[in-house]
Parts: sequence; C-alpha cells; structure tokens
Amino acid sequence: MELHHIIKRALITEKSTLAREEANKYVFEVNRNANKIEIVNAIEKLFKVKVLNVHVMNVLGKKKRLGKIVGQKRAWKKAVVTLVPGNRIEVYEGI
Repeated sequence: MELHHIIKRALITEKSTLAREEANKYVFEVNRNANKIEIVNAIEKLFKVKVLNVHVMNVLGKKKRLGKIVGQKRAWKKAVVTLVPGNRIEVYEGI
C-alpha cells in the first residue's frame, strides 16, 4: 500500500490540539486495513519524524435517521501518534 493511501487526513479538533500541545500527540484518520507498523512507517517517511508510540482505534459509524429512512455513516480508523520529544510535524503547526 502506498504511503498516501495509509494516511488519509489529519484530524483537527479541540481535543487533538490539546494533545498536540501537551503530549506531542498527533491524530490521523488512516486506512481501515492498515496496521500499526504500516502507520509508523508512513508517518516517519512522509513527515521525516521519529515515532515513539501509536494507538489505533476503530470508530463505528453512527446511525442516522431521516423520517422513516434509517441509514448509517461509514466506519473508520483513527491513529493517535506520539512523536519523540523534540520532533514536530510542521504542516500541523499553522493550524
């Protein structure tokens, strides 16, 4: 799998911003088939940083309803990446 197919997008929320500032943790949406080793390799090669730790979680899609019709949002995978102290992802910093 190519590196850009593993890391889909960076998640920018209040909680992820606080984690970035306090603990040097970055949050990404990743491919559902990617494992921790592939995520670590992709982050290190794309952003040229050293990864200390990765936590991965599957997020289930929420059920949505519009009148009688019941649907569901898609499920996705989230990765919380902890970097070695002193490393930063520059793309994230202006946000």
